[in-house]
Amino acid sequence: MEGIVNGHFNVELEKGLKAGVCRELRIENRQEEEEEEVEEEKIDVIEDAVKVLLLGLGEDINREGLRKTPLRVAKALREGTRGYKLKVKDIVQSALFPEAGLESGVGHAGGVGGLVIVRDLDLFSYCESCLLPFQVKCHVGYVPSGQRVVGLSKLSRVADVFAKRLQDPQRLADDICSALHYGIMPTGVAVVLQCSHIHFSNFASAFLNSNHQRWFKVVVTSGSGVFENEKEDIWGEFLSLLRFRGINTEDSCSRVSGHGSWCPSQNISKMEPANVEMVNVVTSIIQSLGEDPLREELLGTPTCFVKWLMNFRNTDFEMKLHGVDRYGINLFKSNGDNGHTEESIQSELNLSIWSQCEHHLLPFHGVVHIGYFGTGIDAIGVSLLQSIVHFHGFKLQVQERLTRQIAETVSLLVGKDVMVVVECNHTCMISRGIEKFGSSTATMAVLGRFSTEPAARVKFLHSIPSPSASVV
Repeated sequence: MEGIVNGHFNVELEKGLKAGVCRELRIENRQEEEEEEVEEEKIDVIEDAVKVLLLGLGEDINREGLRKTPLRVAKALREGTRGYKLKVKDIVQSALFPEAGLESGVGHAGGVGGLVIVRDLDLFSYCESCLLPFQVKCHVGYVPSGQRVVGLSKLSRVADVFAKRLQDPQRLADDICSALHYGIMPTGVAVVLQCSHIHFSNFASAFLNSNHQRWFKVVVTSGSGVFENEKEDIWGEFLSLLRFRGINTEDSCSRVSGHGSWCPSQNISKMEPANVEMVNVVTSIIQSLGEDPLREELLGTPTCFVKWLMNFRNTDFEMKLHGVDRYGINLFKSNGDNGHTEESIQSELNLSIWSQCEHHLLPFHGVVHIGYFGTGIDAIGVSLLQSIVHFHGFKLQVQERLTRQIAETVSLLVGKDVMVVVECNHTCMISRGIEKFGSSTATMAVLGRFSTEPAARVKFLHSIPSPSASVV
């Protein structure tokens, strides 16, 4: 009888456990479904906002290259700001390991009591002043205490939590430092960030300043515990370990004072007033990312982003300054009466180019190299070629189309024998989760003799500086 009772009890217990597990699974599934629904709603909001922005640029949202742009932009933004959904404690607490050493934090090299550094962590973040992505080289050091060390990969993951939010460099450094200090409880934490923000120009200034710098760079630091005072010797040790690897920190500063002082967005502040409807939808995007649009640092962000974007509006204006329409077709072609003059390959190298990727609404920039057959006495002025490059660049573009359009326009001036090489860095390469810094894309267009004479192509390619110092 007792066996029957016990067996019945065991069966009921097993049923109860299974029911409990099933209940928990149902709850988890329901939570996941709710989170997916919320995520889909936020993506829908961003998609609708991007459509308004494209219409404000004068674009056809049903054009082949733009049909999926709203979804691409929404996914990239949500991916690039996923840090709002992550918690540092979930990363750190599972990766603390015991390591014997001195409680006082001095004495032992490596492990407890000695400095531990992880260098050259590649991160990217979105600038809270203009919503454009910026690149970060992150260097983190800490002095363990309490016989605790943390898995080195967690330093990178913690840094990425805060990088994947709307940020400015100093806040990013402070956030990383504070999170590691309270998560690991070390003797001290040091953070050095080398940040590079695209130094955008507008259409007018690009014509007037061909030497425009493409990047604005700043180095910021943050420290806690024994690193709180930057005059302490341990900071010197930390920076020395960075210099051993060629990391230049001589221009480092502890604070970047003033909101927006680091962001080059101030360069476009004098442009025409921003479209109100476009500003409003950018505000909705910021809210969908998990931020408060009313936060002081974000109040001017929608207007700044719209003004930047309007550089690339679809317009039919003609190139008035040094424009092609100002000159006649083939005006610069060799005079056939000078029969003794021999044609050779003429070139203009490292012409600057700015454009906006029509697939992700993110900037790309680089240099253009143009080759054509001429006598040398009839070479095209660099200002005219630069005007042609800017004219085709300041639009929503893809690099392949841009390269072809430049070649075709130049051919109107010099005849059919033209070769164009475009080298560009695309910020969409780092904002879509690839995060491959320093990569560049090269495209080529050949017309006339360049398309049929391999020797001519090789000769022109050999004239291009290698590596091109103009592509960063």
